[in-house]
Amino acid sequence: MCPNCRAFITTDDKVCPYCQFTVGPKAVDRRTPADALGGLIPHARFTTMLILLINTGLYIATVLHTRAGPQGMSFDLDPQTLLDFGAKYGPLMVIRGEWWRLVTAGFLHGGVLHILMNSWVLFDLGAQTEEMYGTSRYLVIYFVTTVTGFLASFYLSPMTPSVGASAGICGLIGAMIALGVRDRTSFGTEIRKFYMRWVIYLLIFGLLSPLLGLGVDNAAHFGGLTGGFLVGYVAGTPGFSQAVERVWQVLAGIAVALTAFSFFKMFMALVAMKPE
Repeated sequence: MCPNCRAFITTDDKVCPYCQFTVGPKAVDRRTPADALGGLIPHARFTTMLILLINTGLYIATVLHTRAGPQGMSFDLDPQTLLDFGAKYGPLMVIRGEWWRLVTAGFLHGGVLHILMNSWVLFDLGAQTEEMYGTSRYLVIYFVTTVTGFLASFYLSPMTPSVGASAGICGLIGAMIALGVRDRTSFGTEIRKFYMRWVIYLLIFGLLSPLLGLGVDNAAHFGGLTGGFLVGYVAGTPGFSQAVERVWQVLAGIAVALTAFSFFKMFMALVAMKPE
């Protein structure tokens, strides 16, 4: 893909035949790492698959925790289980200072349908976002928008527990819209139109959710979408400056470290609740 006009070109092209941009080897090869596990996981979905595996592992852990409780076997989780594992909940965040819930809430799900729907969307959307922005920016966007999503939920509905990857997913949608706004070519126009339709679907779904009896956190969706657009617009796509790319690699490392630390805090809080 030409880094200037985003047209599809071959690896043999030294000059883009569409915009006459000089294409160096770095521009062609910068997003072509080897597939993982002998090709079992394509490189375009490797980071997304890691996120999905974390989500699935936490969902299994919460299901087992619920089964051990008084209500017995269930694939739909009770609110207390979600709170134990780090759901966003205003009183605990204010009184106990459990800020890490802004992160852990984005990796939890309230039921089997919830995690299946989010995984289905993230599987494709994550790969598309990483292809456009690169792994470092993708990780930063997903982390920041998960936080901004649940931060908006905290301010607008602090007394309602909330979980789900949809805050980060909406952040990726916002980032893709930002890409379409920055890119003034026809390619950017098509991206912008495509993902704006996703926003319309989200708005319709959010408005209908009370009638359907669904507990959709519209505040988290809005916070993630807004955060994703802002971060995506500022980030831009990978270029030729090694210094800039190094900055985003450092930011991605910080995002991963904060996520790991949030999981550690969640684990320690969970252990502290167990009876002696």
